[in-house]
Amino acid sequence: MEAEKLMFWRSVNLMLNSMLYEIIKSRRSVRTYDGRMVSREVLSRIFEAARWAPSAHNAQPWRFIVVYEDSIKKRLAKAMADVWLEDLRKNGVSESEALKIVEEESMRRFTESPVLIIVGLTMRDMHKYPDERRMRAEYIMAVQSVAAAVQNMLLAIHVEGLGACWVCAPLFCQEIVKKTLKLPEDFEPQAILTLGYPVGECNPPSRKPLSEIVWVLTSEKGELTAWRI
Repeated sequence: MEAEKLMFWRSVNLMLNSMLYEIIKSRRSVRTYDGRMVSREVLSRIFEAARWAPSAHNAQPWRFIVVYEDSIKKRLAKAMADVWLEDLRKNGVSESEALKIVEEESMRRFTESPVLIIVGLTMRDMHKYPDERRMRAEYIMAVQSVAAAVQNMLLAIHVEGLGACWVCAPLFCQEIVKKTLKLPEDFEPQAILTLGYPVGECNPPSRKPLSEIVWVLTSEKGELTAWRI
């Protein structure tokens, strides 16, 4: 009987392992949604996944703001689009092309998403140091912690049958985002997640082989050997 139980749980573990890797590999950045609203119950499960991400000192420096209202989405999209348009002009992009890019990549993406999640960072509970070097490291640790929470969210979103796109554009106009949304002083915008029920299928993007991204340190001289099995 005990042997049968052991075999059963081994089978369950193998199945769960397979499911986990499939979830990771099948997640996609989704930019087109069918317009259905996402319930608060579903969003609560997604935020619960974020809450259990690892963080430096367990400070949990992530903060999230949910935007449902179309008028707020339009106001935010317009404010960010104005900044981006000016940047594109500085890059030498023609006026017609710049307007097209801003309309498709900012205005439409944000206003046509059923839900926007503003991802923010707070340094409130991070460690404080008297020198710039350590405070810089502390800030980077907070950024990494927020990124870990977002990855948890993206996987949970995928499991829920939803799609999302992680947009880092707020990093280029943090003060504009804060002013437009009247955010708290210690809320530093890091990203926006567009979120909804996906339309169509997204083809998997290419991935670099492990031999290009993983190495083994083979000597004290710093010699690196490409990873292989």
